[in-house]
Amino acid sequence: MNFIYKEAEEKDAYIQLLMILCYTISGLVIGSVLSLAIVVGVYGTDGLSNAAVLMSGDASSTAVLKISQVLTTGCMFILPPLMLAWTEKIKISNFYNFKKPTASLVLLVFLIMLCSMPLMEWIGLVNQKMVLPEFLKPLENWMRNKEDEAMKMTILLLKTKNVSDFLINILVIALLPAIGEELMFRGGIQRSFTKMFKNPHVAIWISAFIFSAIHLQFFGFFPRLFLGAAFGYIYWWTGSLWYAMLAHFLNNAYAVSVAWYLQKHNIPLTEADNSSNFPWYAYVISLILSIFLFKYLKNKTTSGNGKQLG
Repeated sequence: MNFIYKEAEEKDAYIQLLMILCYTISGLVIGSVLSLAIVVGVYGTDGLSNAAVLMSGDASSTAVLKISQVLTTGCMFILPPLMLAWTEKIKISNFYNFKKPTASLVLLVFLIMLCSMPLMEWIGLVNQKMVLPEFLKPLENWMRNKEDEAMKMTILLLKTKNVSDFLINILVIALLPAIGEELMFRGGIQRSFTKMFKNPHVAIWISAFIFSAIHLQFFGFFPRLFLGAAFGYIYWWTGSLWYAMLAHFLNNAYAVSVAWYLQKHNIPLTEADNSSNFPWYAYVISLILSIFLFKYLKNKTTSGNGKQLG
């Protein structure tokens, strides 16, 4: 048999994590400088000292925020894992396992995301009602303030007036983050943790924790944690990052579409995370179907695929 195991030539997993951290910090600096340059170009130096200008919600401020979002995604999430593969001198498609998708697995991933939506909604609603002990009230208040700030930014990014705005949001808020965050958290971080711990489950959940924590939205932490783990298992079992990207895109596109629907019907976007859209039995059915579909995915994919990620 002919064995070609490129990963034996790679640097140590700890070195890889350090490298991707350095690339990410560099990307943050570059993205921030470019974003500030755009702010100055549009608003002059007043845009640097007056945050209200960027949060005004007019067409120019919304455009600046979306461009900044693209720069952040590109510089912080897409470029660092690509730089890691280039540094290792391994073809990107081999390094991150971009195997050609099959129609059956694409359909299965679509069904998983569709059937898990009620379950994710329930986890989100429970998370929203989280109350910390009395002695941690200052921490809870700080977390609520951070959540409110994130919500204001999210509402501005999701603001749409026509179909063109909706399509731009699908690109900026759904597609690019799905590509960038899966490259970073599943392709870069989970892959290195799998090499480090020799245990895919530990790698998947640690990566999912980091994925959720880095968003700094504490009252949406648990649904994002479980989503990150779901993406991780999809990557591990299928052996291809395409499916994790697809799952992530479907989740984001659903949120963008819900925001579009709410605005079309003059319903405040703040209601999206605080109201139940399904009856209680839908949550139970969603849980059962999600478990069944994930088990079916695991059985359908070969055990050898997972080993390619370590």
